[in-house]
Amino acid sequence: MTNQEVKGEDYQVQYEEASATVYFQGAISLGGAKDYAPIVKLLDDVAKLAPATLTLNVKELKFLNSSGISMLSKFVLGMRKKKSQLVVLGTKKMPWQVKSLKNLERLLPGLKLVVE
Repeated sequence: MTNQEVKGEDYQVQYEEASATVYFQGAISLGGAKDYAPIVKLLDDVAKLAPATLTLNVKELKFLNSSGISMLSKFVLGMRKKKSQLVVLGTKKMPWQVKSLKNLERLLPGLKLVVE
């Protein structure tokens, strides 16, 4: 996989192949679907690798706007067709994560959500 990182002024999304984990850091508040395209491409490229378990670690993600939550939701829905187990790691320290990440379980019943 060539593009393993997407960086912006206030955020970073990085894929670590050894652990099959995508790390989200900072605050992501982009305009709309077009602005989120590089992150979507990274996630789609990772999903095509079909790891047994794919982890999205958002513990260091301080903020994600509604367009970003929509992007994440669409990715989770797309994972229904994949064989990979999807794990989402969050933290109770970020209030938005408790509510928003819980909704992802409804979209993908097999999703493993860990919010500590």
